[in-house]
Amino acid sequence: GPCTECSCSSGKEPTKDPSHTKKKENGDHLSVPKIFFGTRTHKQIAQITRELKRTAYSSVPMTILSSRDYTCIHPVVSNSGSNRNEMCVELLEGKNGKSCAYYHGAHKLSEQHALQSAHGVYQAWDIEDLVRLGRKLRACAYFAARELMVGADIVFCPYNYLLDPQIRESMDINLKGQVVILDEAHNIEDCARESVSYGVTESQLRAAREELDFMVSNNIRQKDHGPLRAVCCSLI
Repeated sequence: GPCTECSCSSGKEPTKDPSHTKKKENGDHLSVPKIFFGTRTHKQIAQITRELKRTAYSSVPMTILSSRDYTCIHPVVSNSGSNRNEMCVELLEGKNGKSCAYYHGAHKLSEQHALQSAHGVYQAWDIEDLVRLGRKLRACAYFAARELMVGADIVFCPYNYLLDPQIRESMDINLKGQVVILDEAHNIEDCARESVSYGVTESQLRAAREELDFMVSNNIRQKDHGPLRAVCCSLI
C-alpha cells in the first residue's frame, strides 16, 4: 500500500521541480538528491525496472543510461558492428555532408512530462521500450535517455558509468550529494579493474613502433620517442 511519508499516501501528484531544488525558509536552495542505481549488466536493469513497476513508485521520473550498442536506431550506424561511436560522432559533426535525423528528433522523448502525457509511458520502462518508441517517433533513444537524466529521480546504469571517471565526465554524471546504490557489489572489484585497464594488440604495437622509428630516425623529439619505442619493442 501507499506509504505515509510522501504525496502518494494522499493520492496527490507530487510537485516536481525540474531543477531538483526547493527553497528553504531562509531563501537558500536545498538540493534534492537523485538515486543512481548501478548494476553489472543491462539484463539486470530490466529486472530492476520490472520490480519498480510493481511498487507504489512505478511512475517516478526515471531514465536508463546505456551505450549506443543498445540504443542506436540509425539504420546504417546500428548495423555497422564495432565502430558505432565513431560513426555517430561523424554524423553529429556533419562530416561528408550527412547528419542524423534521429538525433535532431531526440527532443520528442527527452522530457519526463512528454513521455507520460504525450506518449503514455506512465510506469517504469526498460531501455527496449524507449528504443521502440524512438523507432516509432524517429527519435534517438541514446541522447533522449541522457537528457531525461536532468529531471529523473532515479537513474539506472551499468557499474562503469559510476566507477569510470572518463565515462562520468562524458555523461555529465555528478555523484556529489547523490544516493548511490550498487547491486551485487561484490562484482565491483572486477569492474574497477577493467576501468583502469587497456587492451592492445600486437599489430597495434608494431604499427606504433614503426611510427616511433620514423620519429627517432628524423630527430623528432628523440628523448621522448626513444623510450616509447623501447617499451613497444620490449612488449612485442
